[in-house]
Formats: sequence, structure tokens, C-alpha cells
Amino acid sequence: MAGHRPAPQHRDPSDVPVEAVFAALADPVRLEIVRQLWASEDWSRVCGSFDVPVGKAGLSHHFAVLRDAGLIEQRDEGARRVNRVRRAEVDAAFPGLWQLVSRDAR
Repeated sequence: MAGHRPAPQHRDPSDVPVEAVFAALADPVRLEIVRQLWASEDWSRVCGSFDVPVGKAGLSHHFAVLRDAGLIEQRDEGARRVNRVRRAEVDAAFPGLWQLVSRDAR
């Protein structure tokens, strides 16, 4: 069934209100996903490879929120869905955001 799922829908970061970006990043799980993606090479992380305390359905929801906020992009490669942070696009729409997000909170 994985081969029949619809392709993920993405929003351009320039079309996203800053409040939606902040709301997406306010959740600790989504912030951790973004930080793990930031530290990874583009398209190198499959959805199940993230070290976060949620199940598959919860993870799918978090990815959808991040896509809708324009922060990440996903694509299907066979049965795998791979991810990347939209570094350049988000930086153009929200200068300085990545410097805040990518720094370690500890």
C-alpha cells in the first residue's frame, strides 16, 4: 500500500504566516525533528529514522505540520519517504530563523 500513497503536499515558506512557523516549532517533537534534519544531509533521512518519543501515526502528523509550515520537504523514493529541511527557502522568507532553530537548546 505504501506505493499507492499520495505524494506529500508542500507550501512555499513565503506563503506561510510567521505565526504558523512559530506554532510548528513550538512543539518539542517537531523542533527535535527539524534539528535532526538540520544535522543531516538532504534526503538522507527516512521517516522512521528519527529518535523521537511518538509512534508512526504521531510522527506522520508532525511531518504534516512541518510541511504545512513550509519548513521541510518530503519525497518518495520507492517505498521510502525521505526528508530535507528547506534551508534556503525558509531563510529567504524568515531570515535568521535557522540560526535560532539549529542551535542546541541545552
